Amino acid sequence: MSDKKTARYSQRGVSSQKEVVHQAISKIDLGLFPGSFCKITPDHLTGDPLKCNVIHSDGSGTKALLAYLHYQETGDTTAFQGIAQDSVVMNVDDLLCVGAIERILISSTLNRNAKNIPGEIINALIIGTEKVLETLRSYGMTIFSGGGETADVGDLTPTLTVDTCAVSVMSRNAVIQTTNLKSGLTIIGLSGAGTCSYEKEENSGIGSNGLTSARHDLLEPYYQKKYPETFDQNIPSELVYCGSYRLEDPLPQSKQTVGEALLSPTRSFAPVVLAIQKQHPKAIKAMIHCSGGGQTKCAKFGKGIHFVKDNLLPIPPIFREIQKASKTSWKEMFEVYNMGHRMELYCDPQDADSILEVCKNFNLLAGVIGYTKPSQSKTTGNQVTIKHPKFSIHYPSL
Repeated sequence: MSDKKTARYSQRGVSSQKEVVHQAISKIDLGLFPGSFCKITPDHLTGDPLKCNVIHSDGSGTKALLAYLHYQETGDTTAFQGIAQDSVVMNVDDLLCVGAIERILISSTLNRNAKNIPGEIINALIIGTEKVLETLRSYGMTIFSGGGETADVGDLTPTLTVDTCAVSVMSRNAVIQTTNLKSGLTIIGLSGAGTCSYEKEENSGIGSNGLTSARHDLLEPYYQKKYPETFDQNIPSELVYCGSYRLEDPLPQSKQTVGEALLSPTRSFAPVVLAIQKQHPKAIKAMIHCSGGGQTKCAKFGKGIHFVKDNLLPIPPIFREIQKASKTSWKEMFEVYNMGHRMELYCDPQDADSILEVCKNFNLLAGVIGYTKPSQSKTTGNQVTIKHPKFSIHYPSL
């Protein structure tokens, strides 16, 4: 973080960079393709020397608490269908980054406090999971549910967590490696906001990262008093539900309410990426899912690269309002949130127009947002520079 001792995100007990985790795994086996977006192992499942396995775990995080607040206020369970999508997509779109698009099996784990999370919520989560899988299959991804687990663990959680594990068997020659990252590539950003062709409602673009801060910075103390089960009692009280909005309030400069924007289901870019790969098989050199770490996530991959993002997509209203309400520095905002594009495609400059044409066919906002060049760091560290009409941010030697 820009200042680990004062950053609002870290004071709430969460980390965008997950330094402790990366340190803990730094000495374990890195798999067949070290440095890949996901760890890839030999095909332990079938023993085929030409194939490999990818297994991945992620979830909806604290976004589930927003659905819980909505449910408690309205009795409406449908928001949990979106939470199920969040959990699936946070796995699927990471798998996309290594080229895993077929033979994917998922399993979901729901940890709940049964006194607060009744069966109708579990039903909504199961329906939501099946809906997103059906949509992904309709666009060519072979992905199915292998079941899951619902655990009643009231001593561990006062509400619920929604997590997913995904496993895939894929051909080794289909793996997309981040070792393909080099200087001279064009960076294309895919927006998570708006309404693309496979969505029925507007998406705010929030995704499923940074929701701890987003929830507390936007929502008012009413929720702190009424729902103490929705926050860590160790968080400084001045950082708990310290905003000025209720879920039903209009979000400034948007057609959505604050609640609708915060609960927008995480968009999967799988349909678009599959279409690009089908029409232009060699165009995508690498992909980065800008989840944990926001716009600095790319710096974890490749060596000696300076990622210059000088033509960003418009910052959606939800992020502008979070920054305004919290007075969080722009530097920290870009470390925590995707800020407008959640997926990056890296290609040769001459392939950019072909990729953007496919995006246009899906009514997906996308654009050339930057390029790569050699890092000027004295070490092998990567660098990220973000240029905006109103500010410029540099992250050295990440």
